[in-house]
Amino acid sequence: MLTVFISMLVFALIGAISPGPVNIIATSTAANFGFRKALPHVMGATLAYTLIVFLVGIGLSSVLEIYPQITEFLKYIGGAFLLYMSFKIATAKQTDNGLIMETTPPRLLEGVLSQWLNPKAWLVSMSGVSVFVTSHSSNPSLYLFAFCLISFAMCFIGIGTWAVLGELIRSYLANAKYQIAFNRIMGLLLSLTVITLFTH
Repeated sequence: MLTVFISMLVFALIGAISPGPVNIIATSTAANFGFRKALPHVMGATLAYTLIVFLVGIGLSSVLEIYPQITEFLKYIGGAFLLYMSFKIATAKQTDNGLIMETTPPRLLEGVLSQWLNPKAWLVSMSGVSVFVTSHSSNPSLYLFAFCLISFAMCFIGIGTWAVLGELIRSYLANAKYQIAFNRIMGLLLSLTVITLFTH
């Protein structure tokens, strides 16, 4: 059983810390507003992913297999939302004192939406549940509970790591030109992740 939990941990951490739209938003938010201001996004995305794992584990994956158009719909809605977020990041302006003029960093709800509308989150959770939960017919509830807890912890650590990275480079972005260039690059990277949604 311990080896299964360790495998869950490794799987969940790799899925959470690999580059993706949620992590790009976390880095950009921390670079512009600081780590503490990025925490609502980190927590929102973490809660959303844990809920996705739970829903998939209690049978939503079979519904998605029967009705694949739901996943297709999710892809388009998610792509539109991520493009909106990339526009917000890329067009953030600065005031005379060098501070970002963007009104507020992403809130908890935007963190939830960025994860909830992220097809990668659904695909990773479906593969994880199929490997670690449904394959253990003896006690699937226990394995689902464990996978949800581990997914929560690893998702928080994974996205939080990207927010820490944003905080670390924040001092280098005191120059207005560098910060504007950084925001445009992050906005571009986020929009490129949308393209990958439609090319895979």
